[in-house]
Amino acid sequence: MPLVHTIIEKSRKWTTWKSQLIPGTILDVNLAVAIFFIDLLVGIAGFMWLEQFEFIDAFYQTVITISTVGFTEVKRLDDQGKIFVSFYILFNIGVFAYILSVFSYYIIQGEIFKTMHLNHVKNSIESLSNHVIVCGFGKYGREITKHFLQHKIPFVVIDINPERIESIQGSESDILYIQDDATHDEALVAAGVGRARSLIAALPEDSDNVFIVLTARQLNPQLDIISRAKDPKSQKKLALAGANHVVMPEQIGGFYMATLVSKPGAVEFFSFITNEHSSDIGFEELAYENVPASCQGLKLGELHIRLNTGANIIGFRDAVGYYHINPGPDTVLSPQTSFIVLGDKRQLNKLKDYLNTFYL
Repeated sequence: MPLVHTIIEKSRKWTTWKSQLIPGTILDVNLAVAIFFIDLLVGIAGFMWLEQFEFIDAFYQTVITISTVGFTEVKRLDDQGKIFVSFYILFNIGVFAYILSVFSYYIIQGEIFKTMHLNHVKNSIESLSNHVIVCGFGKYGREITKHFLQHKIPFVVIDINPERIESIQGSESDILYIQDDATHDEALVAAGVGRARSLIAALPEDSDNVFIVLTARQLNPQLDIISRAKDPKSQKKLALAGANHVVMPEQIGGFYMATLVSKPGAVEFFSFITNEHSSDIGFEELAYENVPASCQGLKLGELHIRLNTGANIIGFRDAVGYYHINPGPDTVLSPQTSFIVLGDKRQLNKLKDYLNTFYL
């Protein structure tokens, strides 16, 4: 895909002058093909009607006339045949000028590569399921997608800003995107909202995020929706609209800075273990629905996670959404509950392998 992006960009610069002279809207491949076949039929019909040619002879005479190869006529033409051929040749000059313009526009200017690229993106999106839809590729959207790329989480970006779309096209990563207004039903449907697991509304305006949340909730009642909010008054509206989580970046930033004053050591430690670039420590959530059937319904003590993997269960989320810190060994992994696990990358990878092969 990066190669296609490079070809598109270079070809756009090479032929900017041409796109200014000839509007792309009148240069259509289907129309060019239709004109060519009409031109062919006109020639065949003309020779059969005016010169009484058989179909094969009329087809042959038409082809050598169109191609201007200069072969001898099938038979000598009379005056009306000569007049027909003369106007037919002049007509073909215009036909081939148009076909050549279409060819140069779609091949030289790179429209064919654009079409191929967009078809590839569309087909890739249609094949996705259990993915995340990110509405908005601003400063928050970019950070979100960086995280998803690092963790290989499938996602689709929706943004209407041409400059942001160009930055996606020019990036080294194969980011799937849709250039459209995320508040449109059609954009969400094209992004596979019915097959998605989550949606993040990260547009700068709260009103747009409310509209996205409302629409997405109607299109997929089971969708996990996370929305950004700028105004504290919008939190309740977004929750009523159907958002599962509402995040206020400014509030989180202010809380973080204040906590650095009151509890600097604790905050710096948490910042260290959540920084993926300087630390290999991470978190995992073991949800009942996502673990193997052999692990479902078991007590924490029966799983022997710390003994076999080195990872630690530091939290338990019960069925009503309440979190319990350092759950005891009798805590049961039941429907709609999950364990929060802390460990380094080696331990977390070992945990995944351990659970997949677990037998009580």
